[in-house]
Amino acid sequence: MSGPTDFPFGLIATDLDGTLLRSDGTVSPRTRKAIRAGREAGATHIVVTGRGVPWTRPVLDALGYTGLAICGQGAQLYDAGAHRLLTSVTLDREVARRAIALLESELGPLWVAASRDGIDGAVIVDPAGFAVEPARDGALPTMTYTDRAELWAEPLAKMYLRHPGLDDDELAGAARELVGEAVGIVMAGPGTVELLPLGLSKATGLSMAGRRLGVRGDETIAFGDMPNDIPMFGWSAHGVAMGDAHPELRAVADEVTSGCDEDGIAEVLERLL
Repeated sequence: MSGPTDFPFGLIATDLDGTLLRSDGTVSPRTRKAIRAGREAGATHIVVTGRGVPWTRPVLDALGYTGLAICGQGAQLYDAGAHRLLTSVTLDREVARRAIALLESELGPLWVAASRDGIDGAVIVDPAGFAVEPARDGALPTMTYTDRAELWAEPLAKMYLRHPGLDDDELAGAARELVGEAVGIVMAGPGTVELLPLGLSKATGLSMAGRRLGVRGDETIAFGDMPNDIPMFGWSAHGVAMGDAHPELRAVADEVTSGCDEDGIAEVLERLL
């Protein structure tokens, strides 16, 4: 590898699922080595994930990651070394309630779940029709509700939506058309259409973290695989889509690398180093 002054980026931003993590939930030795080499060349590595802090924390602990992490699609800035939530943006519960009511009036019944705010916030789910996939690295803390009023009982980070007849892209598109002026809508993974505070994205979280770290977007290389990574690519100087990334992300990427199971991140970093 070349000397440390040759590395062109000051920040390496990586999504977790489908990007840094392989399909078995681990990070390969090759990718660990490449990121470590990037750090030794002067860059900072930051995790940028749609997972909330409660679901992200065990992953970062297992990786020995002690830096800042952007969680909850940009809503939460988490200090992994101190196990401390630094900032958190919550979803207005009345705005969310009205948005879901409008969606159901137009689209029919939805399966709805919600991520509660906080470092230990559980996901509250409808046991009759909404299954939240468990984290590969441990159980995602969940609670079930029998009355929708329980959804609004505590501050929320975000909500999850599914529809019995629409696929993820169709539901996300319909939701943006119907309520996109009141809330943010992202498709973050299979079976994961999310309702967020308006204007929130991985880019807003990265911007906040960048100010703390003293790095700018034009110094950043970002890796991702889903449409929720599009704002992160827009903020960064160079966006790299994984080989099996969603077509919407591939369309705006500066380059496409191999998949997460083929060490796509390492492939790019090794070339740059």
